[in-house]
Amino acid sequence: MTSRLQNKTALITGGTSGIGLETARQFIAEGARVAVTGSSAAGIEAARAALGDKALVIQADAGNIDGQKVVADAEKNAFGHLDILFVNAGVAEFGPLEQWSEAAFDKSVAINVKGPFFLIQALLPILSKPASIVLNTSINAHIGMPNSSVYSLTKGALLTLAKTLSGELIGRGIRVNAVSPGPIATPLYGKLADSEADAKAMAAGIQAQIPVGRFGDPSEVAKTIVFLASDEAAYIVGSELVIDGGMSNL
Repeated sequence: MTSRLQNKTALITGGTSGIGLETARQFIAEGARVAVTGSSAAGIEAARAALGDKALVIQADAGNIDGQKVVADAEKNAFGHLDILFVNAGVAEFGPLEQWSEAAFDKSVAINVKGPFFLIQALLPILSKPASIVLNTSINAHIGMPNSSVYSLTKGALLTLAKTLSGELIGRGIRVNAVSPGPIATPLYGKLADSEADAKAMAAGIQAQIPVGRFGDPSEVAKTIVFLASDEAAYIVGSELVIDGGMSNL
């Protein structure tokens, strides 16, 4: 069977854990040459151990604008061109409206919106024709979850970007689409709670809202991304694929 991403080059931001790391594994299994970015030294080392010499691992701050040019240069030097970009790096911070500071607001917007925008800009000269860009958004852009105002608005901005950049870039052969995961079993949820007991209670409350009765697996999201990145999705432009076990339909 022919691998769907054979001879393609790919960049995954935030590719050192969770959905990003699993997508890197599946991209490699499908024949792609892969580069991933991560922000922490520990995450970088873990990704190198997990992916071995099958991936280029780049340390980068997703919210630093100058850093996006560094990532683009590293990609160009390693591969010469880019066929697939999965914008996955992001931060999820929650809190009631009255507790948000300007600094915290700016941090979320920088990492989740500003960085991705300028990374795409920096990569434009080396994006192939055709190429595929997939933005990782969230069902939080669609549901009114309390305490998620800033996170949700950043993901809503990415959804808008998927549509506007589709219209702008399709003439250059670049397809832009989005995936919007619901609750996925990644390290993210553990970081949102103060204790293990709080984390378990939070997980149980969320799971009760999912019609299929469980959290999603990172591999289920990664498989969708492989499809959108491949030539099988050549007629899918400016679309959003929701992967949430039916949660946003309630």
